[in-house]
Amino acid sequence: MSTAILTGPPVAGSSLADDLRSLGFDVRMAADAADAAAELAALPPRGRVALVDARFVGHVHSLRLALTDPRFPAAAVTGALTAQPEARAALARAVTAAAESAPGAAHTTVTAAATVLPDEIADALDAGGAAVHRPDLGVLVADVPADPEARAAARADVEAVDEEAVRLRTAVKSRDGFFTTYCISPYSRYIARWCARRGLTPNQVTTASLITALIAAACAATGTRPGFVAAGVLLLASFVLDCTDGQLARYSLQYSTLGAWLDATFDRAKEYAYYAGLAIGAAHGGGHDDVWALALGAMVLQTCRHVVDFSFNEANHDASANTSPTAALSDRLDSVGWTVWLRRMIVLPIGERWAMIAVLTALTTPRVVFYVLLIGCALAACYTTAGRVLRSLTRKARRTDRAAQALADLADSGPLADGVVRTLGRTLPTGTYNAPFWALLAAVCLFVGPVLTGNGGTWRALPQAVVYAVFAGCAVARPLKGPLDWLVPPFFRAAEYGIILLLAAQSGVNGALPAAFGLVAAVAYHHYDTVYRIRGGTGAPPNWLVRMVGGHEGRVLAVTAAAALWHGQGFTIALTVLASAIALAVLSESIRFWVSSKAPAVHDETGEPA
Repeated sequence: MSTAILTGPPVAGSSLADDLRSLGFDVRMAADAADAAAELAALPPRGRVALVDARFVGHVHSLRLALTDPRFPAAAVTGALTAQPEARAALARAVTAAAESAPGAAHTTVTAAATVLPDEIADALDAGGAAVHRPDLGVLVADVPADPEARAAARADVEAVDEEAVRLRTAVKSRDGFFTTYCISPYSRYIARWCARRGLTPNQVTTASLITALIAAACAATGTRPGFVAAGVLLLASFVLDCTDGQLARYSLQYSTLGAWLDATFDRAKEYAYYAGLAIGAAHGGGHDDVWALALGAMVLQTCRHVVDFSFNEANHDASANTSPTAALSDRLDSVGWTVWLRRMIVLPIGERWAMIAVLTALTTPRVVFYVLLIGCALAACYTTAGRVLRSLTRKARRTDRAAQALADLADSGPLADGVVRTLGRTLPTGTYNAPFWALLAAVCLFVGPVLTGNGGTWRALPQAVVYAVFAGCAVARPLKGPLDWLVPPFFRAAEYGIILLLAAQSGVNGALPAAFGLVAAVAYHHYDTVYRIRGGTGAPPNWLVRMVGGHEGRVLAVTAAAALWHGQGFTIALTVLASAIALAVLSESIRFWVSSKAPAVHDETGEPA
């Protein structure tokens, strides 16, 4: 239950109470701070409470932004303040303090033009350490006029702004890819409004997007030209719905913990399911083309790209003195409009990528789709990684313990690496670039045998996996605060995913590559889940889960041993069993976490390419 307390004497002709009821609030009146404190004390402790000055004049959407966004414990605009249950105690203390400090009698009616109780309480909450979110209203109005003339002027300002047009415009991310901005958002925002007016939720739209993408993958799996054409059309339709769910969330402020989990994971599930559909279709089509290695390679490359993004952002999330000539050049280029769109398209964000996949699916073959996708993603990866390396080398920044812990969590080290840290950690030399050096050396040692001598699938590859585990432990032996230490998790991801792909391909066993695809998908889900937990401020998955699934070095050792121990269908069965076990463990824990009341409502509002 949400309750709004109107403070001060009512204003004749005001529709404020009706506006608050339209936002789902039960409205009560309070003449002053003492009355407001009494009303607060009488309310159930688990509900949202809003304090609104009865003289408030502004747009309903201003109140919606301030009073109904579930992501912030406390939020305010001029004349209105809200507190969720976690901020209720601080709100009660601030209102009680305001009542006790009021001059004169215990009940002093709020009539002074300069007195706006919600604003005073918001300032008190800020001063007391309870951060109050203040949404950017732009051209929207939120004011508490002091006299009839000011009130008339404020009403005129309200009438001069098309509130619905502003609401639709702000439902779209301020930063997005070219294809999404110009080919999807101009109409998907209206679909979002249509959904909102019919009571549909973002989670329902997200689920519809997933189902549409899965149907597209099934169409691609038919291996026929009509199936490929239908798959391309449905993939684009899925992307339209994917844009719509976020716009619906922003339009109606329907953010939720479950929605955060769905939004964080379904994009990858849709894309990788579609890759699998293309691979199945290629095998079952007229050409009987085996492109599972290409499908797995595309998934590996795409996931490693994201790990680069996540690691770099976490390493510099709260870095001090965060400046570099490369960043300054990027800021200057932002003032030249066409370069902004060009640089966003170069990184092949999800809109451009899905449009390319859809068109190529309809017009060409799965093999061509994967060739173009791999080339495009490789170029994008080189561009973004090179730019971030340059920024890291040229900026003078001191990274925090939080950033170091986030990188250590993203590294996903298991018991073997932890054992190396305990035994060799203190004996290793210190150095600015030691961590990425050890991580890169570990990856090189892992691949040198299978690539140069073809010993993958034999017992000779097992010592290389052991060396990988030792060097991986050396990489995380000290806090990851160096300028390039954010490269450690991407090196580990490339090594783990890459060796699974290589061993499955070299085995030549029927079904090994599809099984490897499933294994990488399960492990990648675990890594994406880690990222979004860190973004939510709750830290990585529990240590017991990381140990249960072995850590990256444990899984590398297990897959290498399985390739040497079992041949023929035995290796396929081993990969399938390992994939199933990891998927069961990480999915059950992830679902438990994201649907729990303590999970954060984290949504991607940055517009960074996905």
